[in-house]
Amino acid sequence: MTSRVGARATGSSGTRPDGNDFKPKEKVGPSQLPYQMSASFRSEIKTLTIVQLLIWLLVATQVAVTHLDLVSPDVVAAPYQWEYPYLLSVIPSLVGALALPRNNISYLVISMISSGLFSVAPLIFGAMEMFPVAQQLYRHGKAYRFIFGFSAVSVMYLVMVIAVQVHAWHLYYCKKLLDAWFDHTQEKKKK
Repeated sequence: MTSRVGARATGSSGTRPDGNDFKPKEKVGPSQLPYQMSASFRSEIKTLTIVQLLIWLLVATQVAVTHLDLVSPDVVAAPYQWEYPYLLSVIPSLVGALALPRNNISYLVISMISSGLFSVAPLIFGAMEMFPVAQQLYRHGKAYRFIFGFSAVSVMYLVMVIAVQVHAWHLYYCKKLLDAWFDHTQEKKKK
């Protein structure tokens, strides 16, 4: 047991002139940096995956509600054509989530490529598909499709803006994580 009373240890224990007789135990060395970056990127990717799943759930709910005739078409408008291929955007999210626990580089690459195909491409197509309707709403103030009383094109453009940002950040962090994993494996091979 230690006591607060008595002489301080001197000599080889590291006593310094300012009275500190300890050495900091937890310093982050260069070898620990890839692990910290990897953990940070994983956390960001997990958060963005949850947001992607919420956006997907919102689009899937609209598609399901209209096709099952659960509410009147006056309350929830029929989905645009881009929403159907966007429903496949859940695949890259799930593949990316599978890549994280075991640092699976190939799953992460598949997730990034399929994210471009199933997430970003339908959003670009949707922006082009809805542009004439948005232009008509802006110029003439007339909307013909509504979602809970709001213009459907306005609501879906808002969803698209959020989805584009989320997918772009997800791809960015996946690329950073992929670089960190690749650098770490290259360092291991050099040793």
